[in-house]
Amino acid sequence: MSEILIPVEPDSAANAALSRPLGHANQPRDFDWLEKNIPCQAACPAATDVPEYLAAISRGDYDQAYKVNLEDNVFPAILGRVCSRPCEPACRHGWEGNGDSVAICFSKRSAGDLSNQDPVVMPKIFSDSGKKIAVVGSGVSGLTVARNLALYGHRVTVYEKHSNPGGMLNQGIPEFRLPRRLIDREIAQIAACDVEIVCSTEIGKDISISQLTADNDAVVLAAGTLRPNIPDLPGAELKGIRHGLDFLLETNEFEPEQMHGHVVVIGGGFTAMDCSRTAFRLGAEKVGVYYRRSTNEMLVTPGELEEIEQENITMETMVSPVGYVGDDQGRVKAIRFIRTELGAPDENGRRRPVNIEGSEFEIPADWVLLATGQNPDTDFIDDDFRPDLVGDDRWLVSGEAHVTDVEKIFIAGDFALGASTLINAIGHAKACARVVDKQLAGESRLTDVALIEDAGATGRKREMDDIPLQAMPTIPVSERQLTAEVETGYLEDAAGEEAKRCYLCHFKFEIDNDLCIYCDGCLRVKPVDNCIVKVKEMTYDDDGRITGYVRSTDAMDYNLLYIDQNECIRCGACADVCPVECIQVQKVNKRVVKTSDVH
Repeated sequence: MSEILIPVEPDSAANAALSRPLGHANQPRDFDWLEKNIPCQAACPAATDVPEYLAAISRGDYDQAYKVNLEDNVFPAILGRVCSRPCEPACRHGWEGNGDSVAICFSKRSAGDLSNQDPVVMPKIFSDSGKKIAVVGSGVSGLTVARNLALYGHRVTVYEKHSNPGGMLNQGIPEFRLPRRLIDREIAQIAACDVEIVCSTEIGKDISISQLTADNDAVVLAAGTLRPNIPDLPGAELKGIRHGLDFLLETNEFEPEQMHGHVVVIGGGFTAMDCSRTAFRLGAEKVGVYYRRSTNEMLVTPGELEEIEQENITMETMVSPVGYVGDDQGRVKAIRFIRTELGAPDENGRRRPVNIEGSEFEIPADWVLLATGQNPDTDFIDDDFRPDLVGDDRWLVSGEAHVTDVEKIFIAGDFALGASTLINAIGHAKACARVVDKQLAGESRLTDVALIEDAGATGRKREMDDIPLQAMPTIPVSERQLTAEVETGYLEDAAGEEAKRCYLCHFKFEIDNDLCIYCDGCLRVKPVDNCIVKVKEMTYDDDGRITGYVRSTDAMDYNLLYIDQNECIRCGACADVCPVECIQVQKVNKRVVKTSDVH
């Protein structure tokens, strides 16, 4: 939240949801309105302005939709394919009784697919600061923090040990999910913001952290999670057992090795899905995924379980590996499992798998791919810095914080969070860029606000609520090769129809009860039973946030009319019929602006 508090407008209307009638606002009630009324944006770690880009798509302005995404989440075409989509479960259209959530992720993809394909370069926010920053790692977090710091006027150099930038975008995500031309395009847009990317340079080997801190005003460690977590099981030394990250790296970056026989994948996350679907494409006769919890606890992209089923990949849950069986040549030939049941939640709130005694069984296996997680690799950090940065467990002692005990060194993305999602890493990196900028500039040059603007008609109609979810087209299973993208994207008609389903939650309809003549015209045309209600009184907390209302029970306690934003479908029928124009229509967006522009 902003450090500079914009005062409440003294002549704001009584019972107003926001602290000011127009312009910038950042009181607690303003951020509360944004969080409650735009749940998709609140759920997005990068705070993507979802309704703004969906509105652009609905009117066919794909260039604008792409630019909105580019500002917020940095990689629109990439995330339109591989985002974990935390926004979609939060979408109002998916609330009980409203139908299916809007396909926000697929719509983001259409903004990239259907927009002008020329490079889009973000304009600088501040002039040249004269400060130099080194970023270690060119994954999504490293590139995000680099781009934003460059836009803030700093000179940024990114160091990458591999021959191409992108981190897990190239090394971990298969091409059938993410075409490489899109990675190249969106990284080139970052480089065009005056970000220098130096590849084939390994920190700790070619350049030390000590040298980076000596040569730069700040160093951001965004090295991801490259240390594999390998279960210590009997027979782990057998040939044919590999960690999934190593398997995907070799398949994606080098000459892929054809597979045969039965491939067993251990795990229930993104890596498990990518390993199993890659093994299918490399010729394995049978592929099975085995996971120690239920499908409810799996962290995978929505729809992916259905995709692996189409590709004849089997899935068995509530089983845990206990050991491997080898042949005379020292190669794995089988894996032993034990069945599990879910016990008490762990520290992350996920229920722990508990082994069921006497339930062991054996599965043939020619290959075992371990999608069992990965951790930050801190071995490259100089001995001089290790006491301040690294704990005995080889994890960073700073935890998820952006700052460390070394003044010049900051942390971004999965290197701080542990193995997470692309959108979490981007959100963490964006926040890190602002922390670094504040330290270098000696002040907070950026601030969060609610931007309040008067608006006209939304263009929404009641009939749009009934538009069905648009299905994502895919290629036939018979054509699913290693580099053939499975999902083909929306065509323009489908993209427009899907975007029209959005409730446009950034529009605010509000009744000025000082002007209202209580003719009940709005009540007669309201399309939803409870979108406009007769209220006895509003309830507030100590910070002026609306916490609810007491509904009127009869004419004697009827004091005002209230538009419930949770029920409002933004059709504008109430405003159209009002004879005294007391229903105000505004657009409210969360923005990051220059602190100097706030007044």
